[in-house]
Amino acid sequence: MQTPCAHESTGLQSQPPPEEQNYGATAAHVRQGPFVSASRNPPAKRQYLIAAVLCYANLINFMDWFIVPGESLFSLSKEKEILSSHQLYLLLFILCYMLAAPIFGYLGDRYNRKIILGAGIFFWSGVTLGSSFINELYYWIFFLSRGLVGIGTASFSTIAPTIIADLFEEGKRTTMLSVFYIFIPVGSGLGYVLAASMAHVTGDWHWAFRVSYLLSLTGLFPFSSPPHSSNISHFFLLTFSWSFVWSSLGLTAMAFVTGALGMWVPVFLYRAQVVQGLVPPCLQESCDSSNSLIFGGITIGTGILGVIAGAEAARRLRKINNKADPLICATSMFVSAVCLYIALMVAQTNILSTFIFIALGELFLSVNWAVVTDILLYVVTPRRQSTAIALQILVSHLLGDAGSPYLIGAISHAIQHKNAHSFQWSFWSMQYSFILCSFVGVCGGAFFLLTSFYIEEDRKEAQRVIRSSDDLTVECPASLLSS
Repeated sequence: MQTPCAHESTGLQSQPPPEEQNYGATAAHVRQGPFVSASRNPPAKRQYLIAAVLCYANLINFMDWFIVPGESLFSLSKEKEILSSHQLYLLLFILCYMLAAPIFGYLGDRYNRKIILGAGIFFWSGVTLGSSFINELYYWIFFLSRGLVGIGTASFSTIAPTIIADLFEEGKRTTMLSVFYIFIPVGSGLGYVLAASMAHVTGDWHWAFRVSYLLSLTGLFPFSSPPHSSNISHFFLLTFSWSFVWSSLGLTAMAFVTGALGMWVPVFLYRAQVVQGLVPPCLQESCDSSNSLIFGGITIGTGILGVIAGAEAARRLRKINNKADPLICATSMFVSAVCLYIALMVAQTNILSTFIFIALGELFLSVNWAVVTDILLYVVTPRRQSTAIALQILVSHLLGDAGSPYLIGAISHAIQHKNAHSFQWSFWSMQYSFILCSFVGVCGGAFFLLTSFYIEEDRKEAQRVIRSSDDLTVECPASLLSS
């Protein structure tokens, strides 16, 4: 005769041991008592070591990502000339990155993440080293290699945040995600600095790729979690969670603004300085890269401060408002949009004020990095988080930074083409096109505001699905399992 828990018993016997199956966010919902034991968290030192390795890899990831945009800014010529090379770079790198992310997200929810993550890092590091030896005669091979780097990068970006979520409970999770996401602006800024420094020291910016490769070798491959079983309710929860949809669109607006700023701000600052008479026009092939260095430093500093401030604000405000996370994101996007608009308006008369308001705009943009990911992690069930992050990456890059640098440059070029060719119109055309970034920033704030309308309900639904899943796989009495 079949026992009441016969099907649960069979399922448990075919699953990994409980200490492997339930971890991180899932473990918080497993009941204790006369049932199968819940998770045993790894030792604290091991948790923090894994997190440190992931943070270091994130630093190298984004540093490598922004070496090419940093290099392209040495030639402060027309938008058309910069666009011709940067368009190929974006189309290949971002396209490969976007298409590979859902695949790695699917694999990360089902197979050994350590192997996937390690293979991805090894692949992207090797291709990065190889691309440093490609000269201008074979530029098409170089752009193809950047596309391959995008594939390796996708494996890391989709899986690493979920590993941190697995390792730490909700209280520490936000803090550790904040530390992890600090290295996005830090790595981005170092990419500019490294490209400029290597070009100055060696006369060849390709050395930046070789240094990046050597740095990647000093890290260790993190190890992670086992494969997960599938549950159709998890998929529908992911698909129909309005919090996930609106917050992903908010992140897309962030990516749009960040991508455009990263490509064009140093050029915009240079043109503002030319109009003010602070620097002479550059008619050479290679120009002064001081704006790239300054902008890189601003990106690093504001990124660190912004991520820390966002995490601390979320930690404090959650105690008094369950909608604190999306409201923080909405507020920061609105303030960032205003700061960027002010920076554009004062650029022609006061370059110092322009630097200050650009820094403030980047500061408030950086507030959201860890908070947005935390929203995803508690409105999507743990066994679908890699897939959710992959979809979020696909949407945010497809509609965000994959096209924003090209769009801003194309608008600027079109405006300048219809007017007199002069340094004044060169500045104005870039200024007018950048207003689009402020508008998109306001839209991003509105998306996060819409997220706040659904966040409480979606979070409760995610917890309900997790508990119902645990009831099926964990709570069958041990006496019946042995019968």
